[in-house]
Amino acid sequence: MTVLAGDIGGTKTLLQIADVAPGQYDVKYEKRYVSADYDDLTPMVIEFLAEAKTKCDFTVENACFGIAGPVKGRLANVTNLPWSLDADKMQQDTGLKNVSLINDFQSVGYAVEVLSDDDIVTLQEGAEQVQGPRVVIGAGTGLGQGLLVWINDHYEVVPSEGGHVQFGPVTELETELLQYLAREFGQVSYERVSSGRGLYNIYRFLKDAGKGVESAELGDAIANGDPSAEISKAAAAGNEPLASMALDLFCDIYGRQTGNLALTCLATGGVYIGGGVAPRIIEKIKEGGFLRAFNNNDKMGYLLKDMPVHVVVNANVGLIGSAVVASRM
Repeated sequence: MTVLAGDIGGTKTLLQIADVAPGQYDVKYEKRYVSADYDDLTPMVIEFLAEAKTKCDFTVENACFGIAGPVKGRLANVTNLPWSLDADKMQQDTGLKNVSLINDFQSVGYAVEVLSDDDIVTLQEGAEQVQGPRVVIGAGTGLGQGLLVWINDHYEVVPSEGGHVQFGPVTELETELLQYLAREFGQVSYERVSSGRGLYNIYRFLKDAGKGVESAELGDAIANGDPSAEISKAAAAGNEPLASMALDLFCDIYGRQTGNLALTCLATGGVYIGGGVAPRIIEKIKEGGFLRAFNNNDKMGYLLKDMPVHVVVNANVGLIGSAVVASRM
């Protein structure tokens, strides 16, 4: 089936025409847009479909859009844009027969079934239980989470706001981190310490607590760029002890919360780590600290060690999941 898929974010929007069938995923046309250049998603979609028609031959009736923001039934809002989306109105205005709006992290979950070996890096083989529950978690701008349950002949994704549960420290250093962030934010969620912004929060804490010294070079890079990207880059280079300490602590906390989610949902079908942060720090994750934290449970460690753990490295995973949903309408 030929479908229209979208990954709708506050900064960028990706639209794609793809042929989707069991064991098949072929992209016919794709384009990236600056979201803020448009007042609404519908004009962008109409423009995209018209342009796509000049590039390839297709007929499309079904569309699904993964939205970076809350979705309530047929309505959605993009968190960092003044867009209010109405699936029924989009159908009328675009001429599409079926339009679905889902949360962007649900899209990640739906993609899991069709990912290839090239799309993932396996951290732990485990012993996958066929049709067992799966979980997805992903640090990016925030901390997305979701549960996958087998229904009839495929997995359905149950959305979650588990990234906003309260952070639970387990070491003296983490307790200091909690107290530091509580003075600024009040309640401290896992998203405050397990996201792109979370890495920067950890770094700020370590610097302000005198756990290390920030070099002038790194300070300038952070002030003029993406702080989390500059911190992870400096840690990878190995010449910034404070950045390395921050990334190590980040991986410990991220790994532990991933284990918490896996145990909560008894993810015998596998754990999939998405989001933009993990692929960027994949070499650090593969060093083992993340997985040690994941498996570190005095009573249930044996269950965790049996769960397959994978990092999703395909940057278009949100588009893929949206296309899968559109193909099932």
